[in-house]
Amino acid sequence: MAIKTNMLAILAFALAGTVSAELPENWDGLVEVKAKKMDAAYLMPGADFRTYTKVMIDPSEVAFKKNWLRDMNSAGPGSLDRRISADDAKKILDEAQRNFDEVFAETLAGKGYAVVTGPGPDVLRLSPSVTNMYINAPAINGPSRTRTYVMEAGEGTLELEARDSMTNALLGRVVDRRETSSTGSLQFSNQSGNIMDYRALVRAWAGISSNGLDELKAHSPVPADLKPKQKM
Repeated sequence: MAIKTNMLAILAFALAGTVSAELPENWDGLVEVKAKKMDAAYLMPGADFRTYTKVMIDPSEVAFKKNWLRDMNSAGPGSLDRRISADDAKKILDEAQRNFDEVFAETLAGKGYAVVTGPGPDVLRLSPSVTNMYINAPAINGPSRTRTYVMEAGEGTLELEARDSMTNALLGRVVDRRETSSTGSLQFSNQSGNIMDYRALVRAWAGISSNGLDELKAHSPVPADLKPKQKM
């Protein structure tokens, strides 16, 4: 499993504010470096990313923010047919995972990284997860015609680990809490709109990850005496 119990606990606290303010400078042997587009980034001192031209992507792990289901079912008056069941929540998570895996792989492939299913000397293994996912107004099928308007579809925290696919050696990790884009005005919430917003969020994460890998390749090897908050 890509995410350790202590990591989940830290990420749960991180959602309350700036993620990097809640994270340690050293994490599983990784050292925090100055992050450009994500909240926090960690690298293994001495790691060399120059050989990686392909990526092997593990199935993503997706989890709601704690008490999300309770909050959705207790937010104001509503008919029973609009309540979200545990089965509804699982379907939403399954759909979120499917869309993440599809969009993340497509984006990296579009950036020039061949997506493969097996390890190799030129293959970087990526293990993504989205924790603390919060959908403000999920659309559940039912007879009620109540309209719900929201400013954003929701938010989530990406945690992405990078490992050598042959040895499984941990090379890097990034963490980023982000909201889906907002139009600045109230908009009607519906299922297709929520999915589009979520896919756009995943596409942004994948694009930033791809650009970050390009920069790591250009600046590799990582200094063996890497200092916390050092700029790469």
